[in-house]
Amino acid sequence: MTSRGTTGETIEGPEGTVSTTRAPGGSVVRIAGVSHSFAAPDGARRPVLEGIELEIRRGEFVAIVGPSGCGKTTLLNLVAGLVRAEVGIVQVHGGRPKVGDPEVGYLFARDALLPWRTVLGNAELALEIAGVAKTERRRRAEELLASVGLADSANAYPAQLSQGMRQRVAIARTLATRPDLLMLDEPFSALDAQTKLLLQDTFSQLWAGLGATVVLITHDLSEAISLADRVVLMTARPGRIKRVFEVDLPRPRSVVTLQSEEAYHRMYQQLWSELSEEVVRQ
Repeated sequence: MTSRGTTGETIEGPEGTVSTTRAPGGSVVRIAGVSHSFAAPDGARRPVLEGIELEIRRGEFVAIVGPSGCGKTTLLNLVAGLVRAEVGIVQVHGGRPKVGDPEVGYLFARDALLPWRTVLGNAELALEIAGVAKTERRRRAEELLASVGLADSANAYPAQLSQGMRQRVAIARTLATRPDLLMLDEPFSALDAQTKLLLQDTFSQLWAGLGATVVLITHDLSEAISLADRVVLMTARPGRIKRVFEVDLPRPRSVVTLQSEEAYHRMYQQLWSELSEEVVRQ
C-alpha cells in the first residue's frame, strides 16, 4: 500500500487562486484548499476541516477514514452541496455542487424508507421524482430488487423487513437512477456483522457493473480496504488529510475471502497504526 503521486494545478475561485492536487485521468470531484468551521454555543467558530486537497477520478472508489469528529461527514456534505465551504473550492463534474443533482446519489446509514410505500414503491421513488415513465421505472426497480435478493419482497412494507433488508431497498433506490457519483455515509454501520459482510459483497458487485465514482465514509478499516481503490486517512479535528493510501489488491474482490489474505492484514495494520495516533490525540 503506497501513496499515489499527483501533479499540481491552480484554480481561480472566490478566495483567489487556490492550489489543488490533480491526479492523472478525468476527475469527478475536486476539493481545493478547503477549510470549514461551525459556530459553537458560545458564539466562537470551531474549525472542523483545514486545508483539504483531494481529487477523485472517474470510476474510482475512495474511502475516507478518521477518528470520530474529524469532519468526514462534513466533507461529504460539502461535495453533496448541502454545505458550502467557508474557504476553498469544491467542484463536482467541473461545477459547484448542487442539491438534487440527478447524477449524484447519497446513501445514508439509515435507510429512510417511506413506511406507506411498498418495497417496490420505495425502489421506484427516485425514478418517479425524475419523471421516468412508469413502465421503465418499474422494470429498473424490479431488476435492482432482484440483484439485492428482494424480488420476492416487492409487495412488502418496510415495517415487515429486517434492517438488512431495508438497507438493501435503500441501495436499490439509490442505484436506480444510475448516478455517476455515489456518496455513502457509513451505509452498513447499523447492520449485524454477518449481514454487513453480505451487503458489502453485494454492493461491490453492483458497483462493478455500474462503473460509478464512489466516496465512502466509514469507521471500519476492513470495509475501507475491502471496497476501495484508495483510502484517505484524516487527522483528528480539525480534519486534515494525513495520508492517502493506494489499495493494491486485485479485483474482483470478496470481502469475506480477503480477510484470509496476508496482504490485507498488512494494509490493515499500517492503517491502524497511523489512525491510532489520531485517536489518541482526540
